[in-house]
Amino acid sequence: MFITFEGIEGSGKTTQIKRLAKALKERGIPCLVTREPGATKIGLQIRAILLDRKNNKMDPLAELFLYLADRCQHMREKISPALAQGRWVISDRFWDATVVYQGLTRGLNLKFLNQLRPKILGSVWPDKTFLLDLPVSIGLGRAWERINNSEASRKESRFEKEAEAFHQKIRLGYLNLSLKEPNRIVVIDATHSPDQIHKKILKNLFD
Repeated sequence: MFITFEGIEGSGKTTQIKRLAKALKERGIPCLVTREPGATKIGLQIRAILLDRKNNKMDPLAELFLYLADRCQHMREKISPALAQGRWVISDRFWDATVVYQGLTRGLNLKFLNQLRPKILGSVWPDKTFLLDLPVSIGLGRAWERINNSEASRKESRFEKEAEAFHQKIRLGYLNLSLKEPNRIVVIDATHSPDQIHKKILKNLFD
């Protein structure tokens, strides 16, 4: 089982991924928890470039290829081996983020992205995607609270520093994507409590 989590900044993905991993462990289900970008040694170097708040003039195509380079390494080192071993994989962001951030929001050609997808992913595709949705004002408020309390987060705040209109496009892009694949993408109201969200995720997976 390959599970991905998506959402705007501050949607609570990290919290829910940790809770789900714990729940799987309690059920005796081996799993890999991973993220994009930065799940590998090479990926960490790419992440430092992508999220550095000083890199605010990055060309959209350059941004795309950096993310795809990270994903190639991620697939080879982490995701494909884990799935081949029969482990569940839980990833904080995956291909949907590329479609929404670089495609629908940055304006890169979606047909071009679709042509690249099989070259990078092969036949691998998420079985289930949880889209944690909430108003941009709430998400950004949470994100900036985290950033202000962590020097590491402050260094990785390039996307949080984007204008609110950018984040509104991201949210709308995800919601539009969910309409195209309703069987895979489960939209969850992320304004609810962490416990309520966790219960909804477990119910979707196991009931």
